[in-house]
Amino acid sequence: MAETYHHGDLRAALVTAALTLLDAGEGSPSLREVARAAGVSAMAPYRHFADRAALLAAVADQGFAALRTRLLAADDTPDSRAALVAQGRAYVDFALAHPALFRLMFSREKTGGVPEGETAYTVLANRVAQIAPDRAEPATLAAWGLVHGLATLLLDAKVGALHRGAVEATLELLVDGMMARGSSKGSTG
Repeated sequence: MAETYHHGDLRAALVTAALTLLDAGEGSPSLREVARAAGVSAMAPYRHFADRAALLAAVADQGFAALRTRLLAADDTPDSRAALVAQGRAYVDFALAHPALFRLMFSREKTGGVPEGETAYTVLANRVAQIAPDRAEPATLAAWGLVHGLATLLLDAKVGALHRGAVEATLELLVDGMMARGSSKGSTG
């Protein structure tokens, strides 16, 4: 049993164990459950986390980092329209693949664990600014609100089972609306 006390990167192992329990549909795990899943003593988590809330905040930070990675991967084209639609799809896909983590991420107050310039929101904002530079802030909020709302509606089964084409069409509608307003505004000057 002594080897359970010499874990290596215990903090990372605890966060990974909590993520695994969340993805398995176990709900928000207790510190004891996370310790058991990580193969350490029930007291070991307290070396890195003051309480369950601190552990869940670290898990939420990890979730935002994973979401940011997905958004960056979707942002692999110079075509701003295609990239923004792909980011929206990546956001919805992330929520559907990790529903418990997604809910946890947005149930926590900002933890401050991720530098401001490296947030998932910033990835989206940078792309929106290319499409709607004169109104980037409200356009980013609208884009985030749409994809977050769509993901939440799908998770809560409030809109039924939408096929992938309907999700794609919704995202395209948002981006086309941003682009249309930008081009019509530019042509009236």
